[in-house]
Amino acid sequence: MGAATLLPGRLDLDSVLRALVEDGRLSSEQSDRARRQVRPGKDHPLIRLAALELPDQADPERKLTLTALTQWLSEHVGLPFRNIDPLKVDVTRITDVMSYEFARRYNLLPLAIEETVVEIATSEPLLSGWEDAIEQVSRRSIRKVVANPEDIERFALEFYALNRSVSGATGRKSSVGIGNFEQLIELGNLQNVEANDEHIVNIVDWLFQYAFDQRASDIHVEPRRDYAHIRFRIDGVLHPVYQMPIQVGQAVVSRIKILGRMNVAEKRKPQDGRVKTKAPNGQEVELRLSTLPTAFGEKLVMRIFDPDVLLKSFTDLGLQDEDLNNWRQMIRHPNGIILVTGPTGSGKTTTLYSTLKSLATPEVNVCTIEDPIEMVEPAFNQMQVQHNIDLNFADGVRALMRQDPDIIMIGEIRDLETAQMAVQAALTGHLVLSTVHTNDAPTAITRLLDLGIPSYLIKATVLGAMAQRLVRTLCPHCKAKTEPNESVWQQLVRPWTASQPKHFHKPVGCLECRNTGYLGRTGLYESFQMSNDLALLVTDDCDPQVFRKEAIKGGMLSLRLSGARKVAAGVTTPEEVFRVTPEARG
Repeated sequence: MGAATLLPGRLDLDSVLRALVEDGRLSSEQSDRARRQVRPGKDHPLIRLAALELPDQADPERKLTLTALTQWLSEHVGLPFRNIDPLKVDVTRITDVMSYEFARRYNLLPLAIEETVVEIATSEPLLSGWEDAIEQVSRRSIRKVVANPEDIERFALEFYALNRSVSGATGRKSSVGIGNFEQLIELGNLQNVEANDEHIVNIVDWLFQYAFDQRASDIHVEPRRDYAHIRFRIDGVLHPVYQMPIQVGQAVVSRIKILGRMNVAEKRKPQDGRVKTKAPNGQEVELRLSTLPTAFGEKLVMRIFDPDVLLKSFTDLGLQDEDLNNWRQMIRHPNGIILVTGPTGSGKTTTLYSTLKSLATPEVNVCTIEDPIEMVEPAFNQMQVQHNIDLNFADGVRALMRQDPDIIMIGEIRDLETAQMAVQAALTGHLVLSTVHTNDAPTAITRLLDLGIPSYLIKATVLGAMAQRLVRTLCPHCKAKTEPNESVWQQLVRPWTASQPKHFHKPVGCLECRNTGYLGRTGLYESFQMSNDLALLVTDDCDPQVFRKEAIKGGMLSLRLSGARKVAAGVTTPEEVFRVTPEARG
């Protein structure tokens, strides 16, 4: 590549266009047209060029996006390209390398600090005059990389603003106003709260918006002896994000607690609350809050509920073939009990909410009793368990029975009284959906027997059960084919026989998936409907293994086999399936 085309100093539009023509990425005609079409302004020349969406002459099927132009620039000047992953940047350390004013002046952003080297991203790779100062202050050599100018500007602003807020808040206290159950918190709007510390407001705003931007499902604020650690759960895996002084972490927790109508003064007992706010795209988002007293203070976990959950179809959730048919047939019944099983975080609530949303027509009355209400949906009549006033699941179902319901959703059947009320509701003509904690679908029946429900009532009311798990899905932008492993395939499909696919897919990693190789999650399912043959096996001394074998004979597919199908289809990997599913049994 001819780096001499670009002269030392700041990049300008003319020299960038000449270099693109020289490297065969633009034609002379495109370059001349671009000069006339580019809007004047102070933006980086690559940003202004990217707005034109010009075809790449080296590959006419692709456009010269900002990422493509930045990658070209890195190749042209002979420096590595970096996609900035904010989750991997130690904000506290990198903001000590240089001031924000210095970073902005030279279009820089420190990315990593090693023992002898500091890595610094730049969008002006030919601009010099800053290296000696940084080497002297950091006492490290510099490794320059090229990064997207928009990312450098955006993350520099976010990181330095966050660091200023944390520094300003250190040693100070905050107090906030109280809203109601459905209060809509306008992030950053100081007029909506009373006597707030502005720094704490900024930190909480950043925390929420950053989590939404990174597709996090949970935010953890965890106190330690000297620091509070913040971690995000993304696609089921926790990622460290930031650490702040412990007193700042406590102030952040206090602000969020009052936004969630929790008792700020009470730090000895676990508490629950909720906040409703807006994501950067304008969608309303609900967060469920939970605090826990630990050795170093209160730990706060915020579960973020995806507002699109209620819009997802069963196929979007991962239901297909036999399991999809089973589920649709079960929910068409006017009365009976349908059970969903699986561990915490396996997507049971998402399945139930999507199902209720599909059933909640103007002609039916859908009522729920939950602990807690996870998403507020206007189409349902939702009640929350409140143990402090002795309102439990059983009492809630008893009250709902007098509300002329058609469909009742019980958050969880965890004791005999709740199970009895679910049976009573089903016997009196209601469709009941609920969850139990078991490893697979057939043991949902033995769970009811263990709670004390007579076998004849289970036969009369239970329509079927479905177990589920969530696996990470391969990133569609970078997944690659690989040779199938016969022994791995046999483990997946045991004891069934299924022809081995021609290839598996493996994770690779790219800009879209943050170099993890995975993007999003999908469900694995096993389900059965209560048939006459299965009902004969429901006795007071029911053998779960015998019941499972009969369910398989009737067409039930195991969670492992559900995973094997998704592996064969290139949706996920064997490792993901083994990670979340119990070993297949005959």
